[in-house]
Amino acid sequence: MSLHVLEKLAATNPDCEIWWDSSPLIYEGWKASVLKDAPAGKRADWEAQLSRLFDAETAARDGTMGFRGVTTNPPLSLQAIQADPAFWADEIRKIASTRNADDVEDIYWAVYLDVVRRGAAMIRKVFDASRGKYGYVSGQVDPRFVTDKTRMLEQALQLAEIAPNVMVKIPGSKEGYEVIEELTARGISTNNTTSFTVPQYVACMDAVSSGLGRARAAGVDLSKWRSVITHMSSRLGNVGDLKAQADARGIALSPEEILLGEMAVLKRAYRYGKDRNHPSKMLQCSMRVQDEGAGGKASSGHIALIAGGDFVYTCPPGYIAQLMKAEDRLPDFDPAAIDTDASAELIEKLLRIPYFRQAYEFDGMKPEEFSRFGAFAATAAEFAAATRKTVDFVAQSVETLHRRVA
Repeated sequence: MSLHVLEKLAATNPDCEIWWDSSPLIYEGWKASVLKDAPAGKRADWEAQLSRLFDAETAARDGTMGFRGVTTNPPLSLQAIQADPAFWADEIRKIASTRNADDVEDIYWAVYLDVVRRGAAMIRKVFDASRGKYGYVSGQVDPRFVTDKTRMLEQALQLAEIAPNVMVKIPGSKEGYEVIEELTARGISTNNTTSFTVPQYVACMDAVSSGLGRARAAGVDLSKWRSVITHMSSRLGNVGDLKAQADARGIALSPEEILLGEMAVLKRAYRYGKDRNHPSKMLQCSMRVQDEGAGGKASSGHIALIAGGDFVYTCPPGYIAQLMKAEDRLPDFDPAAIDTDASAELIEKLLRIPYFRQAYEFDGMKPEEFSRFGAFAATAAEFAAATRKTVDFVAQSVETLHRRVA
């Protein structure tokens, strides 16, 4: 039996977890597309690997799957809808017929809750079989309201009501951490998203600790509560202001140096949590596969450089496919990689860039600055754009209903 690259990664630490970063609704279609293009000599192995990671029937029957959880975000939810637009257009019209058909935003949110509901139901048995340790589906509050505490809390509570295995994704803004504290105090599991920096991670851990204190004082059941904190690694180095600020200061940064800087931020937060025995678990996302050029080798430092750590790795379909295509060119994982640091010289170089100081230093930002940080602003804008596209898909479906009624 040949192991999937992600199974080899999981073997470096018994407590690390591999999650699926998309709706489980699209898995079978995606799996079929990967196997269709698989090299003939690997097709059987790949099919076995992908079935071990997730098979809907096995998950529903036995409560077992290789993936330990599922994350979604607005672009990924849009993908789930676009994967079967006829089905979802019909579902939208059914929902619209029971609501105010002129309130497209209300219908959109009802549709999004339905996407999360269906995904949670698919892996609910995994949650039950593990007694709440695994089998969560993350549902995200609307990214257009990242600083609206009242709106985020309202939506978070609606998401949490769907099923006990729904984990609520909350952005890493000042207001987001206030919501995370409140949800934690109610025993609701959370996933801190659009988070990139050590100050954000510390703020999240503080919010979780405060919430847990309130929950215990109130006698809230925490037996099936979890908290994960997302590090959007490649986005930190590539969609924010790092390169522009480096160029403006005459500082040349190679792709490897940017990667090492991204991992230095994650390792600093990881160790901070471990030193304090904090219950939140760091989650690594936004990974990439790089071709090394010489000798045809490939690498994925976003996972290789932290192998051996107790992380959650949430992997989107495209990234998993990239790993599979490059599997013969990737080096073996080093379980001690988590203990290896970037050189002091590189950290000193990076600290000359204000953007990196904001991300790396414990006092690099104040909470009110989180939502203005370059990577946060760019990612929130991307997620908001995907949300608007989904709202427009809903609007078009409702328009069709109006024409039928007319």
